[in-house]
Amino acid sequence: MNQLEFRPNFIIIGAQRCGTTSLYKYLTSHPNIAPAARKEVHFFDNHFEKGLQWYYKYFSSLQNLQEKGCITGEASPYYIFHPYAFKRIHNLIPKVKLIALLRNPIDRAYSHYHHEVRNGFETLSFTEAIAKEEKRLAGELEKMEKDKDYFSFNYNHFSYKTRGIYIEQLQRWFKLFSREQLLIIKSEDLYANPQLVMDKVLEFLELPKWELTEYKQFNSSGDYPEMDSNIRQQLHEYFEPYNQRLYDLLDVNWDWDKER
Repeated sequence: MNQLEFRPNFIIIGAQRCGTTSLYKYLTSHPNIAPAARKEVHFFDNHFEKGLQWYYKYFSSLQNLQEKGCITGEASPYYIFHPYAFKRIHNLIPKVKLIALLRNPIDRAYSHYHHEVRNGFETLSFTEAIAKEEKRLAGELEKMEKDKDYFSFNYNHFSYKTRGIYIEQLQRWFKLFSREQLLIIKSEDLYANPQLVMDKVLEFLELPKWELTEYKQFNSSGDYPEMDSNIRQQLHEYFEPYNQRLYDLLDVNWDWDKER
């Protein structure tokens, strides 16, 4: 494939259940941002074999964007986790601006679980799903590496813990993209102060400030029971070393491990 004739100027690459829908809704209210025909195009992960013309149809033409003084972008939260998306994006739009939202991986996993339950894909309890994740995902990445068109249902839907190992995902992206090209935001900051995060993202996109009258949360998993304290402690111990490596990489101290 050749590089894109026009570009999505930005892509929100993830992570899933980290506020990507809310941020995308906020951004596309800006008069200088033209939304894609749908938020999650999933071209660089699940539909790459469909080709560029398929991808083009989700965006306004370059001429139309230029006439309106707009940029455009999409938000597919599987990209950050997919083993090939980062390479495909770099090959076609190497100068694109990337945005990643990262949430406390324990809360992300629990939200992800309830999302799968609500969609009818998960029948196990959360404790069982966490215990069986390794078995469910066994061999799936190898199948994806062997066949780039292979879609792994389990890797997509049952990766509750694995998706929260952000350090390993970001290390892949930083092999091809500069730090200046990838804006990383703590999801809890978006929830607590969406305007402050909007200001930061718009500055990154080189657009003027824009304020909404209301910041609704979108695509919430709804209300669900509080996580069992024992499983939370188990996940805390699992994620703590990965989180520390992430903090070291980004030179931050988000202190997820002490939030509860």
